[in-house]
Amino acid sequence: MNFLSLLKGSLKETAKDKVPGEEFPLLPLRELVLFPHTMIPVFITYKPGMAAVSEALRRDMRLFAACLNAQEAGETYSSGSVMRIVQHLRLPDNTFRVVLQGEYRATIAASVKQKDLALVTVKPIPGALADPLSTETIALMRTVQKSFVRYAEFSKKVSTDTLAAVEKAENPEHLANLICNALAVQAERKIVLLSMGDSLKRLETLLETLERENEIFGIQQNISAQVKIRLEKTQREYILHEQLKEIHRELGQSQGEDEFAELERAIEGKGPRLEVLLKARKELARLRKLQSLSPEAGVLRAYLEWIAELPWSDSSPDAGDLKAAEQILDANHLSLRKPKERILEFIAVHHLIALEQTKTQETGHTGKGPILCFVGPPGTGKTSLGKSVAQALGRRFVRISLGGLRDEAEIRGHRKIYVGALPGKILQSMRKAGTINPVLLLDEIDKLAGDFRGDPAAALLEVLDPEQNAAFTDHYLEVSYDLSQVLFITTANSLHTIPYPLLDRMEIIAIPGYGEHEKLAIARRCLVPKVRAENGLERALISFTDEAIRYIIRSWTMESGVRSLERELARCIRRIAREALEQEYGTDTAKPLSSFEKTLDREGVERLLGKGKYKNALVFQEARIGVSYGLAWTETGGALLPVETSRFEGTGELLITGNIGEVMKESGRIALSYLRSVQGRYGLQEDLGKSTFHIHVPEGAIPKDGPSAGITLAVSLFSTLCQIPPQPGFAMTGELTLTGRILPIGGLKEKLLAALRNGMERVLLPRDNQEDWAELDEEIRTALGVHFVETAEEAFAVLFSGSMLRLPPAAAPLGTAGASSGYSDLPVIS
Repeated sequence: MNFLSLLKGSLKETAKDKVPGEEFPLLPLRELVLFPHTMIPVFITYKPGMAAVSEALRRDMRLFAACLNAQEAGETYSSGSVMRIVQHLRLPDNTFRVVLQGEYRATIAASVKQKDLALVTVKPIPGALADPLSTETIALMRTVQKSFVRYAEFSKKVSTDTLAAVEKAENPEHLANLICNALAVQAERKIVLLSMGDSLKRLETLLETLERENEIFGIQQNISAQVKIRLEKTQREYILHEQLKEIHRELGQSQGEDEFAELERAIEGKGPRLEVLLKARKELARLRKLQSLSPEAGVLRAYLEWIAELPWSDSSPDAGDLKAAEQILDANHLSLRKPKERILEFIAVHHLIALEQTKTQETGHTGKGPILCFVGPPGTGKTSLGKSVAQALGRRFVRISLGGLRDEAEIRGHRKIYVGALPGKILQSMRKAGTINPVLLLDEIDKLAGDFRGDPAAALLEVLDPEQNAAFTDHYLEVSYDLSQVLFITTANSLHTIPYPLLDRMEIIAIPGYGEHEKLAIARRCLVPKVRAENGLERALISFTDEAIRYIIRSWTMESGVRSLERELARCIRRIAREALEQEYGTDTAKPLSSFEKTLDREGVERLLGKGKYKNALVFQEARIGVSYGLAWTETGGALLPVETSRFEGTGELLITGNIGEVMKESGRIALSYLRSVQGRYGLQEDLGKSTFHIHVPEGAIPKDGPSAGITLAVSLFSTLCQIPPQPGFAMTGELTLTGRILPIGGLKEKLLAALRNGMERVLLPRDNQEDWAELDEEIRTALGVHFVETAEEAFAVLFSGSMLRLPPAAAPLGTAGASSGYSDLPVIS
């Protein structure tokens, strides 16, 4: 049975006299006005509606449907329609789907509320005209029918059944109800048409409404034609916006929910501060007035989208489990005691502050994020340590590479008036992180540069200052952004190139180089599985003996980190992969890759890699006159610094060669001046003014500088003067003053590792470095014999203790050379 036949049958069943003063359950409807002579399905999902339907089902299947008044919350209009429930279906969630058929119009005379149910007494609205109809009425009806046909042609939303029913309508009441139900106008205008009692006046009002709607459709067509002539076909988006604006302007209506409202909701949903919200609303108001394809509109839209995408209040919860955080740090990194302790301290303090705020029911920041700077040689795990910190804290991790950055706008962004302007790298990283408390790694901060476009290091002063970064200002954003909850970690190989104001804002944590035992453990636990997986041999049974890995470390690498070690291991694995493929492992089903087994010892590594690259050619096995060995710190770790001196007749000149810097040249002149002042103490009667000394530091292609070679230069000069070689196997470091004092030095661990790599057994250190020595790993302290000296006189007593010179007794060493630490068998090559 189709819709029209069901409607006709229902109209016959309800063809009875209307009883004035009938009582019905009230069915409130949202934005829906129902008329008699129509049938419509409705979903009832709210309590008053469900109560009304339930009551109607208990009575005579009839109820009174009225539209809710938007001006009065919870109240309906007084006019409505008496509706019969033709079909009903109760859904599992107790909501209803009903088909309603309108009987007659009525107004509310009285009402009684019972919780969710309202019962109303209604009074019918008179509207039927007596037969026969007058000529004027028939003419008006035909005019209304023609106008509705035009409306249907414009609208394209009126069904053919409705058009047929309108054309066959025989009285004004029936005609008006059918058209009003199909008309797409506001609910307020439909209420006016529903409540009118005079049928002729009602038809006239309906005709006026139809003609107005037809006129609007005509204007729309004119607008479409004009816009199509003015713009190209590729600008369809612009055409739609223009049409929408013109239509709403003609109707005197607001544009309603649009992309601007959606953008505003997105910004408000991020929870920004009031300052940011006011700025966004101001720019949004400007954007609404602009043409959609204008350049300024694109700039403003991009700006507002950036505000909507930045995190303003979202934060990730911090992990408070110290044991779990410590396990993560220990699992990912060997040694590195100080950095791990500092991170665990931060987690503990942060967690305690959060607990106190929970107890006092306060809200706010849980402490300022520290600014940490990891300084150490390349390949020592500074960047990966930053990732482990984020993992231990349970925070997002974002890395920014600062190497070679020379434009201040890369940090602070460009002003949005420029073409292609963007925020700086800081805010770009915050958008990528999605929270206000990520771990932000500023990698290679010592590689910053500056030119006429500004100094990025100066721009970082505000970013890395805990007292200022709560109101960081980006040129593009034009409003302050809170960076106080970000944990900033910077990495550097050297502190010398970092400006002091920037360095002062950071907490320096040294990441020293690795000893041989640490490299061996890293290779076994991390590097070998990694290179196997990267070269397709993850399932193969390939292993290295400890002796093989130590051979690679000693003969093929000369570094503080493990990058060269990883490359050499990968080279071995690649050659094994070729060998496995040549033997058809992995390609033959009878030879799966998991059955390929190989264990590499030292001979196997030599066969794959060849003879070692580093042979300690600069270290003499026997003691030589005028030759001493210093220890230097470089950005790539520690290095051994041989010093050679020769003496010949001349004018007292001091020659220094070997690509030496000014500071080291000054150290040489200080050493010579000191020896001239004390030569009588050692029984040296030569006239040094008639001798020329030539100091040379080999490997002249490598620049060398720094004051810590002072004692090394003095020992080399002293050996040349007295023609006695210093004791072999000694390396030394310390700054020498003009009065013979030896001052403390930095980079102690890197220097000692360099001494071990080059086969030294004993070291001579400034006495003020005793505390630094005590903090070193036990394997280094047991592998080296150490002598602490405070003056050059004490140093000479240690290094020339077996000579015929008048020397004070030497101090006993603190370490034990040649202990079973893995370094005792290091080769000394002449």
